Amino acid sequence: MKKITRLFLAVAFMFTAFSMAQSTVSGTIMDAEMNAPLPGANIVEKGTTNGVSSDFDGNFTLTTQSASGEVVISFVGYGKVTMSFNGNTNLGNVTLSPDNTLEEVVIIGSGVIDLAEDRKTPVAVSTIKAAEIQEKAGNWDLPEVLKSTPSVQNIKAGGFGDGQMFLRGFDQTNTAFLLNGQPINGMEDGKMYWSNWSGVMDVANAIQVQRGLGASKLAISSVGGTVNIVTKTIDNKPGGFVQQMVGNDNYIKSTAYFSTGVGEKGWSFSGLLGHWQGDGYVDNTQGQGQTYFFSVGYQPNEKHALNFLLTGAPQWHAAAGSGSIGSFLESERGRRYNSWNYDGVNSPNTLNGGSYPGGRNIYHKPVANLSWDWTINEKSELSTVLYGSMGRGSFAQSIGSVDYARGSNNNHNWYGLVTNYNNQLTENLNFNIGADVRLYNGIHFRDVREFISVNSVSANSGYSGDYMLTEAGGINPWEVFFNSNNDHSQRFGYDYEEQINYGGLFGQLEYTKNKFSAFFQGALSNQSHVRTEYLNTTLMGVSEESEKVNNIGYNLKVGAAYELSDMHKVFVNAGYYSRQPFHDTLFKNNRGGNELLVPEAENEDITGFEAGYQFNGGRAISANLNVYHTTWDNVTKYRSNGEVGDEFLSYQTLGVKQVHYGVELEVMTRPLDKLSLNGFLSLGEWQFKDNAIERTFNNDGVQVGEDEEIVIDGFSVGGAAQVTAGINGSFEFCKNTSIDGAWNWYNDMFSTGSLGDAPLSLPSYDTVDAGFSYKMEVGKKGTSSVQFRLNVNNVFDEVYLESVNGTLQASANPEENYKGINKQNTGRFGYGRTWNTSIRFNF
Repeated sequence: MKKITRLFLAVAFMFTAFSMAQSTVSGTIMDAEMNAPLPGANIVEKGTTNGVSSDFDGNFTLTTQSASGEVVISFVGYGKVTMSFNGNTNLGNVTLSPDNTLEEVVIIGSGVIDLAEDRKTPVAVSTIKAAEIQEKAGNWDLPEVLKSTPSVQNIKAGGFGDGQMFLRGFDQTNTAFLLNGQPINGMEDGKMYWSNWSGVMDVANAIQVQRGLGASKLAISSVGGTVNIVTKTIDNKPGGFVQQMVGNDNYIKSTAYFSTGVGEKGWSFSGLLGHWQGDGYVDNTQGQGQTYFFSVGYQPNEKHALNFLLTGAPQWHAAAGSGSIGSFLESERGRRYNSWNYDGVNSPNTLNGGSYPGGRNIYHKPVANLSWDWTINEKSELSTVLYGSMGRGSFAQSIGSVDYARGSNNNHNWYGLVTNYNNQLTENLNFNIGADVRLYNGIHFRDVREFISVNSVSANSGYSGDYMLTEAGGINPWEVFFNSNNDHSQRFGYDYEEQINYGGLFGQLEYTKNKFSAFFQGALSNQSHVRTEYLNTTLMGVSEESEKVNNIGYNLKVGAAYELSDMHKVFVNAGYYSRQPFHDTLFKNNRGGNELLVPEAENEDITGFEAGYQFNGGRAISANLNVYHTTWDNVTKYRSNGEVGDEFLSYQTLGVKQVHYGVELEVMTRPLDKLSLNGFLSLGEWQFKDNAIERTFNNDGVQVGEDEEIVIDGFSVGGAAQVTAGINGSFEFCKNTSIDGAWNWYNDMFSTGSLGDAPLSLPSYDTVDAGFSYKMEVGKKGTSSVQFRLNVNNVFDEVYLESVNGTLQASANPEENYKGINKQNTGRFGYGRTWNTSIRFNF
């Protein structure tokens, strides 16, 4: 009996203790700007996964697991608020204010993504959040979403996904692009092809542009800057959306997304499927593609979080051919003119009106990564991302009288690992160390993509004799991915592979005390190259391997910041990169086999200095002022001009040097509760310095003639506007209904062309974009909504030259010029007025 009594008392005591350990926390979440309830806010007991969401009236009640502690209150697009409780507590009204940081975004693998917010010493940075991407992106590529940030310019280049982005005057090969910490620039040449990433806008949580040296610890090619793309991983709560979009030129896009949120056992699942198609603004530039995204998250406890992600965007699109400025002006189609198509051919893959595209891009590049965050203890954590991608695709080009479409295939298998260990050594000293490993196999060859008016064709490679091509690889990106051409006997022109392996170590030490912070970063890496030739051999299918080339690279960065007051902060950063040359500048042309160019390309020298001032006047006004100076030196460029008579000429240019410097001002204001008004101004001076040396090589990669000095000293760097400005704003004129607009101006633009020819000064231009949004809350608790969006781009149908490739000076006859530019130069006009509208159901 005594034992039973004691057991009863023990159980009663434990029950009482457990009951006493719980508390009830309640309150109302309010929007600071609207002074209205904020439904759907997340309230989580700190240190646990225990949480609830606010209802339609902003109210919540949370039963905590502890008698006292803290709750963290957050909402996407707003700053977090942490509040204490002790026993049953009513917090009353809790106001959340809009925030431009990324704190509220759930990120797995955050330790390797290198967001600017992770470091107290600032960099020149702009962040585009998910809500803005969702509204304004429409049928844009990623670079266009960034055009309202300083020193960024986007060139559309005619077709779906063919755009180019410039940052501080540097093209995409010198801007580092990261997807959840994974480098995604091409390993061979640093290039980016946005058609391969057309789905990234659908799954992006945020995009952060770090201009100049940036915050990344990796030894990456961030000469102009770094663009971090952070995708969806884990959502705090269940939900999703279904969206239908239509736009100009028969554009249609359907998208559906759902997330389970984090379950009681720590699991979360999310997925997205989408399909798009359209005719393209330029004639005969049709395209279509799909987007898929799948994410599985698991949080077994407070210390571990894992996430597996798979995404891809298989697509094909017809390309816009280049032409002289005069050809556009003389054509009835004007800006829509496309010189690159063939009429009346007998093929099931013709475009509207029976035209066969002169060029068609076909690609499928699934990307997978596995992320793991381990909170070792209160002072240290480890983040790791293991990733892989398999690219399969081709550029199909019509040949001759459209007998067949020749495919230039660029396939790859790419695997990598990025890991970072972080330790708060002392209250003032933080230490990071990590590794970056990349294994890349590139596979390049030409084959037949489609027979059009014949069933076979004779191939004469010039090295392996004549043979017949009887198989076609197709132009469907799904078929191309699963049935890539592995038969060397069905390849011609060129057929080779490369293995590029990269291994790097990096580290950072940051010191903070009171209002002062300083950091030091360093990275050391080795990149190896092996080229394997298949076609230029004595026997077809017998491979010959080049010698292995190893290049050591490193970078060093240092910076400091001082907080003058709560409103004023200043910083300075400096850095030096010794960057390995790209694979494509090491070996002789595609027909030259495995021989290295002599002299071999050396490491490039990149030196950067920047300083900044940040003003934070609260929600009314904030501003960033940055100055920069970047030197890109000892650059080797390699290009080919194709067949010239019986020769296949290529050119190696040594010792190219560019100096870019400028100032950037970005201002964000909120003059009224429902009105935001922002602006920026970028003033740059980008020039070549000193002269360079050029060598010419023939069909066999043998130098022709003597070294030639190329005069480039003092020439302006072409491609992007050196002076840009913009104003953008939004106004909510009644509840859940708003309008927004953006004006962008581009000046001091110059043409591109062969080195040694003085570039042309191009006319300036400006464009205006506008949008309208309406959101209607539905459902009993207002947790669901229907959102309508309309975007109109280039509202006033401005006619402008967005790029010119040529250096032919203006004619004495004004009729042979267009706005001072000789019409014989190759150019491209920007798009006229375009639009898209969408309806989206959020649940």
